[in-house]
Amino acid sequence: MSQDLVVETVRDILRGFEPFALTAERRWDAGLWAALAEAGLTGVGLPEEAGGSGGELADAVAVVRTVAAGAGAVPLAEHLLVAAPALLAADIHLPPVEQPLTFAVADAVTTEAVDDGDGPGRFLLTGTATDVAWAGVGSSVVLLAAPPAGLDGGLLALVDASDLPATDAVNLAGEPRGSLVLDAVPAVGATVLHDAQALALRARFALARAVQLAAALEQVLAWTVQYAGEREQFGRPLGKFQAIQMELAEMAGEVTAVTALTDAAVQALDRGGDAVLAAAAAKVRAGAAVEVVARLAHQVHGAIGFTQEHRLHHLTRRLWAWRDEAGSELAWSRVLAAGLLADGPDGLWPALTRVV
Repeated sequence: MSQDLVVETVRDILRGFEPFALTAERRWDAGLWAALAEAGLTGVGLPEEAGGSGGELADAVAVVRTVAAGAGAVPLAEHLLVAAPALLAADIHLPPVEQPLTFAVADAVTTEAVDDGDGPGRFLLTGTATDVAWAGVGSSVVLLAAPPAGLDGGLLALVDASDLPATDAVNLAGEPRGSLVLDAVPAVGATVLHDAQALALRARFALARAVQLAAALEQVLAWTVQYAGEREQFGRPLGKFQAIQMELAEMAGEVTAVTALTDAAVQALDRGGDAVLAAAAAKVRAGAAVEVVARLAHQVHGAIGFTQEHRLHHLTRRLWAWRDEAGSELAWSRVLAAGLLADGPDGLWPALTRVV
């Protein structure tokens, strides 16, 4: 199946599932997930021999982008771009792709290696995993926990979360971001990661959010341009006013920069090289663009853009929330700066060209 056909299939499915305000009673769109799973879209980019639908990373990114632009309330970015690939790379058995799988960085969760007679490599996890995306939705969660004592990096662990209670915390968009309390919970599968591997996994999570941000920013720009062309004031469309044209141009510049850096990071990851700095740049740039694009979008839309009934808030609230997730702009700016300066002054320009 070509990528264009995959995207069109996702769009056809999304037409049957309009965005809605998430509540404690309806924390995600189970119907949308079921439709995506039935179409094989929850396995795109994952090898068929592992239970996936095949395809490349770019195909999975295209699916995630389309769902993000449609404000789909499902854990597809975590599932397709972070958790499932991490398990496959670590040679940990992948749960059925029809079941939602999520991911969380859980630095406060400690791990203990045990030998209970079931063979080596068994780990127990203890502590609280906070800000878990879609906590309480997925039956399984992939955690990047603290490594066993005496080791650096982290422990990649697949945990059965079906019996773990989740708090009701949500992000600004209403998406579940609760905590999971683990008390000597055994990992279904686990492997120890060294520092570079753990950082690469964190960067992959940041890139997944950057992909979502880029898609949502593009859609917000498209809606705003459409509205400016249709809404008339003083006898002519808003888009004919120079001040509005300047705001639309500023938004377009921000979106173009984010798209370019995000695409570059995805390509770097697809090549199999070190994509940490590219992912850091994409996340930082996407986060910075949120402030400009969301503000100007609401400014052009006026009061109607702030109403619950209008579609704009479904994406702007997600933009504000996703901006701070998977590492802030400050955190990734530090990673980016350290990486660019690692080879000294003479290595700065070559490092910059490698990133973009």
